[in-house]
Amino acid sequence: MNLFELTRRLIDIPSPSGEEGEVGRFLASHLGGLGYAVESQEVAEGRANVIATTGARPRVVLSTHMDTVPPSIASGEDEEFIRGRGACDAKGIIAAQIAASERLRAEGFAEVGLLFTVDEELGSVGARAANEHALARDCEFLINGEPTENKLAVGSKGSLRVRLACEGRAAHSAYPEHGDSAIEKLLDVLADVRACAWPADEFFGETTCNVGTVAGGTRPNVIHAAEAEAVLQLRLVTDSSRVKGILERTVAGRARVEYLSVAEPVRMRAVEGFESEVVRFTTDIPYLTNWGVPLLLGPGSILDAHTAHEKVSKRELEESVGLYARLARSLLMSRSEAGRGATAAEGELRG
Repeated sequence: MNLFELTRRLIDIPSPSGEEGEVGRFLASHLGGLGYAVESQEVAEGRANVIATTGARPRVVLSTHMDTVPPSIASGEDEEFIRGRGACDAKGIIAAQIAASERLRAEGFAEVGLLFTVDEELGSVGARAANEHALARDCEFLINGEPTENKLAVGSKGSLRVRLACEGRAAHSAYPEHGDSAIEKLLDVLADVRACAWPADEFFGETTCNVGTVAGGTRPNVIHAAEAEAVLQLRLVTDSSRVKGILERTVAGRARVEYLSVAEPVRMRAVEGFESEVVRFTTDIPYLTNWGVPLLLGPGSILDAHTAHEKVSKRELEESVGLYARLARSLLMSRSEAGRGATAAEGELRG
């Protein structure tokens, strides 16, 4: 399969978070057919990360995630774009990274690996499991893939997911004085949270807070619901402890605060010759700390990800293959040249 065919084939395998089994098996088979040594690292029943190597030490690893947000959207294409769920986040990236790895292998660069994880869109349990893998010790650079419009991200915001839950006492809607509304308590808390002054940072920008889901009550004629909850997602620009402190002072014991996941903001290296930017989203990178120095690059726009019109430009997709290969090549060669220089210097000292 060529780049576009592989992208569409991956899109047409539904893989919302929690249901990555089929796409993982397809990738393991496909990479095995290309001659890679492939391992399926089981994360949970029916869910596994896919790790592929050439047999050489994987000093540079290309990585992204296999899961998508729902719902599944079948692939389609025209002269300019490939469309469908995962087109840019991140099925097209998987195809581009495999193509880049093949290009590097053809050029004689064998110290390259591939890592495709599960669950990035929720809690990054795949990345957390991969971080304990023995191969992480061999990796010097991790090139992660997310839609950055083929710019090298030199920073990404962190993420904090939190559940706020209130309890009350239900009553008949005709006699509201006999109840205590969990919904009204929650609405009061959320009003104060939305009015918070969150931290800002000169490099990363503004902290943002999204009230993602709200749930409570049973039916209209039962007033004063016994339970109500909301799940929030905050995009962090400072250490999470600072935001947690503001949130807890604002809630002031009026709701139960449960932290679901946290990823701190990450600064990443710039590389000469690559256009750079700071992105507002987070990635698997905070959970892959054992896999060497992180870099972040990928085709497509984050503004198309998670939407009904998700797409990726064919031009960007093809360009990303060259960018991934050039970036990996430069990292491999720079470290090799540094190593040769150090060996020569040691020889002079011994002489």
